[in-house]
Amino acid sequence: MPQELLIAEIIGIVAFALSGLFVATRQKLDLLGIFIISFLTALGGGVTRDIIIQKTPYSFSHFLPVGLVLGVVVIGLALRLHQKSTIESHFLFIISDTLGLVSFAITGALLGIANDFHIIGVLLLSLVTAVGGGVLRDMLLNEVPLILKSDFYGSVALLVATILYLLHLIEAVNTITIFAVFGCGIALRLIAHYKKWHLPKL
Repeated sequence: MPQELLIAEIIGIVAFALSGLFVATRQKLDLLGIFIISFLTALGGGVTRDIIIQKTPYSFSHFLPVGLVLGVVVIGLALRLHQKSTIESHFLFIISDTLGLVSFAITGALLGIANDFHIIGVLLLSLVTAVGGGVLRDMLLNEVPLILKSDFYGSVALLVATILYLLHLIEAVNTITIFAVFGCGIALRLIAHYKKWHLPKL
């Protein structure tokens, strides 16, 4: 896996594992439930993405994703139980979910581009990667998926993918532009959340 993709993948896994931990503890799940929700949130989107592009899921062939999720859950539970950390604070959830969303949107878009997908394919692969784990988590917990009811959420993934595809057309996808898109995506999601931006509702 290219270095840029690996970095984005690691950030996404850690961030989504933390947001899954937040949701699981809020729901007062037992220890096994916490691990299941954290793994689904962190790895569900990436596994779905890899299946779509007919590739052995990275999570199934490398121990790194599993180790990252295990580490986040163990450390998170230790902080919460022994130091009464603010791991369940609303702000931390928004930050971790935002980092996961943008990171996975980038990996999905870049893999779509690498597999010669057209613009719609790149957008859909980016969206599936970014929100797939969260959708599986919410469905398992019998909640309406965040992408269907939240402010600028899935829209951020689509915008990130669109920008990367346009950069690809002018051959300007490199480490600097990827990190720039990453920063812009995070800023957009946080601004949209705190300004309460919404798409039009019918």
